[in-house]
Amino acid sequence: MRRREFITLVAGAMAEWPFASIAQEARRIYRFGILEPFADAPVSLRRIDELRRRGFIEGQNLTIYHRDFGLHVDLISQYAAELGNAQVDVIEAAGSVATRAAQQATKTIPIIGVADDMVGEGLVDSLSRPNGNTTGVSILATELDGKRQEILIEAVPGLRRMAALADSNATADAKLYALQEAARVRNVELSIHRIARGEEIAAAIDMARASGATALNVLASPMLFANGQLIMDRVSVLRLPAIYQWAEMAEGSGFAAYGPRITQIPEITIRQAAMLFRGTKVADIPVEQPTRFELVINLKTANALGVTVPPALLARADKVIE
Repeated sequence: MRRREFITLVAGAMAEWPFASIAQEARRIYRFGILEPFADAPVSLRRIDELRRRGFIEGQNLTIYHRDFGLHVDLISQYAAELGNAQVDVIEAAGSVATRAAQQATKTIPIIGVADDMVGEGLVDSLSRPNGNTTGVSILATELDGKRQEILIEAVPGLRRMAALADSNATADAKLYALQEAARVRNVELSIHRIARGEEIAAAIDMARASGATALNVLASPMLFANGQLIMDRVSVLRLPAIYQWAEMAEGSGFAAYGPRITQIPEITIRQAAMLFRGTKVADIPVEQPTRFELVINLKTANALGVTVPPALLARADKVIE
C-alpha cells in the first residue's frame, strides 16, 4: 500500500506567517492550557519543539498549564474547569471527551480539539469555518477503525473470530454495530469489549482471548493510546495479533498499525495555537485533517506470534519491520 496523501480542507494549503511577523507583544507571557492523557508522551515533547520553533519558549514568553487525565479519566471535567478558571489564552484538548469538557468549562477561551470526528460528534458544525470557540483536528478515526479491521482480517489468514477493544467514552454503539456487520460480511465474528478506564484494559483483553478471538482491533481512543504499552505487553503474552491507530505503535512491538503518525498532530495544533496567540479568530482557522496515512507491519512481532502475513499485504505496506 502506497502512502496515501490527503488534502486538508483549507489550512493545509494556507501560507504560514513568516516567523519574523509573529511579533509577540513585548513582555507578554502567553498561557497555554493542555488537557491530555500524559504530559511525557512523544506527542507532548513534539509540541514543545513546535512551540519553540514558532518563538514561544516556556520560561521566557510562555507558560504551559498541563492537566494529565491518563490515570484519572473521571476528573477530566474538573481539570477542564481549572484551565478555564486559570484564564489561559488557548486550550488544547485531546479526545472528544476532553474537548467537550473544555467547551463546557468556557465559552470564550479558544479551544483546539483533537477528536475522531469533530463534526460527527457535534464538537463543531463545520470544518471549513468552525462555530463557537472551537477548532482543531479531525483525525478520521471512525473511518480508519473500519479500514484497520479489514487489514487485520487480511493479515491473519483463516481468521474467523476477532475482537475489538473499545473505549466506551469514545466510540458510539452505532459505530461498533457497523464494525460487526462489516466483519459478518467477511464471515468473521466480531466481539466487542468495552472499557471506560485504564484499569479495565487487561481484563477486557483476557476476556477477548477467552471468547475465542484470535486477533484484536484496538479502536481509536486517547485513553487506549495512552495505555498502548500495557496493551502490547498483554496481547504478546496471549499471542494475540493486534492492530493500532497510530503508525508508530507498530514500530515498537505492535503487530500492525494503519493511520497517521501521531507526530503529525502537534504540527497542526501548534500552528493553530500560534495563530490564536496572534489574535486570529477561531472561525478563521479551519478544522484540519491528517494528510498522510501509513500501513506499518512488524514482521518480528508476527513471527513471534506465529502469524504468516500474506506477501500481497506486505507489498502494500508503507513500512515493514524485519
